Amino acid sequence: MHLNYLALAVPFFLVFIGLEYLISQKQGKRYFKFNDSVTNLSIGIFERLLDVFTVGMFYYVYAYLHTRFGIFDIRPGVLLWVALLICTDFIWYWYHRLGHEVSLFWCAHVVHHQSEEFNYTVSARITVFQAFIRTGFWAILPIIGFPPGMITTMLLVHGLYPFFIHTRTIGKLGILEYILVTPSHHRVHHASNPKYLDKNYGDMFIIWDKLFGTFQKEEEEPVYGLTKPLQSNSFLWQHFHFILEMIYTVRRTDGWKNKFKVVFGKPDYVDPGAREELESRFLIQNHEKTEMSKLYNYVLWQIAVTLMLLFTFLLFENYVPAAIQVGIALLILLTLINCGAIMEQKQWVFYLEFARYGVLGLILLYTWPSPLLFSCELILLLTAVYFQAGLKQQYLKLVYGELEP
Repeated sequence: MHLNYLALAVPFFLVFIGLEYLISQKQGKRYFKFNDSVTNLSIGIFERLLDVFTVGMFYYVYAYLHTRFGIFDIRPGVLLWVALLICTDFIWYWYHRLGHEVSLFWCAHVVHHQSEEFNYTVSARITVFQAFIRTGFWAILPIIGFPPGMITTMLLVHGLYPFFIHTRTIGKLGILEYILVTPSHHRVHHASNPKYLDKNYGDMFIIWDKLFGTFQKEEEEPVYGLTKPLQSNSFLWQHFHFILEMIYTVRRTDGWKNKFKVVFGKPDYVDPGAREELESRFLIQNHEKTEMSKLYNYVLWQIAVTLMLLFTFLLFENYVPAAIQVGIALLILLTLINCGAIMEQKQWVFYLEFARYGVLGLILLYTWPSPLLFSCELILLLTAVYFQAGLKQQYLKLVYGELEP
């Protein structure tokens, strides 16, 4: 069988997340919050899912650039692998730094910094928007002459390292603090303390920050998250809030030069009052949210099933028809939106269940086309629509307990 063994990354990461949780509990530290961990994992699940559709395209870009514009004809060798590692890390530093200093790039990267906790689940907060931007930066590698096979292999290895520096359970690492990016260095990067802002952009080697004046060692206790916390569990809002804030500011800014500065200048140029205005327009917030075990159990169950589905899908992706791949991706997306909305205690999640049922029904019909199956699905759907008022009441009571509509 031609399995995709990269799917094993899913249980691999989950094991380390579990170990970190157990260690933090043993230390008497509360490094995990339910809502934060779920939103972190949700973003990571969708990014890993979309990789199925984008990785091949990125490889094609590298191959095209290497064939048409490659300056050197580089062959794999020990010294050239080392050279590629150094080049990759150097490019990452500038990609990462510009991700903080240019509003357009911050639109994609801001998602990674929204969590107010700092643990291994935070490493999952990577969006597909970042993948596209990174590819633009790394496009220089095939032009230099590195073959696409070497590049993709290095990006896998280089991408693994940052996972292990998103933790508070590991202290300072002695002499390694002078060479590598350590958990201590990266805690500084994720902090919103004034002295820690825009520091420690390195991914593997800390030398770039020391060379370019962005290094800061960990001194005071970091406070994690954005300088203006998002305060929302919405899957969609976390992805798009800053894009909308930037567009809002551009539309209200006079002169093309000033508009250009909003998009390509520092995020400071984006109107700080934009978020409040947009939240009042697009994000109806429930300020009386309560913590309920029913709610948490339903969300936890959905995330667990989604992770199992993701692992199975990735492992056997070479045997899954394209139409089913799209269907599974849509089903998972709806589930992640559902989880975020439930933690926000939105009542429209009931209607999202109809959308999930519709996608699941189409997947089943594509796999086992049958008039009988179609008839059963249609009857079930019409029955649910007819009794939707009563079903909605029972559904909300099941999910939220005695929460009033």
